[in-house]
Amino acid sequence: MEYLTDIAALEAAYGTPAEASLIKVADRLTPSYRKWIEAARFCVLSTVGPEGVDGSPRGDDGPVVMELNPSTLAIPDWRGNNRIDSLRNIVRDPRVSLMFMVPGSDNVVRVNGTAGVTLDEDLRARFDDKGRMPRAVIVVRIGEVYSQCARAIMRANLWQGMERLAVPSVGEMLAELKDGFDGASYDAEWGDRAKTTMW
Repeated sequence: MEYLTDIAALEAAYGTPAEASLIKVADRLTPSYRKWIEAARFCVLSTVGPEGVDGSPRGDDGPVVMELNPSTLAIPDWRGNNRIDSLRNIVRDPRVSLMFMVPGSDNVVRVNGTAGVTLDEDLRARFDDKGRMPRAVIVVRIGEVYSQCARAIMRANLWQGMERLAVPSVGEMLAELKDGFDGASYDAEWGDRAKTTMW
């Protein structure tokens, strides 16, 4: 078996991305991305370090992250297994990626950026839950935020039988990011487009 080792060959195999794939990227939270992330109670935190990569599930009984400003998110580090793999990685290599999921939605929203781990008492206190506070807080500086293609979740039928929560559509997100983009048509045509491009 041969593996691709040339970016040009890889790009030739896949062709040019559609306009929506290119305009969806923002360097901060837009109103739609903010609403979407506020609805998420679960995300996967991906980090990298000398020993390799780590994907850590993060969940809460409300929003899984707190917005500190449009370019910065805070993640409380609630009790886990104390391996602190993700935290070790962040201390040594600040690159992180977050993948937010909302039950019932076929889309995910991703954030790529850099992070730091802090024991700051004032910030930890902002997550106070009946006297309980996280041991640390992960502060994420957003490099880019964007919606992810829905096909994988649709193929897996991940949310079958679940009620769908009201979150901004991809068309609404794209219309915020590019003046004149017809988000309503994008959303209306998505179902038929997905049927013919699912596999």
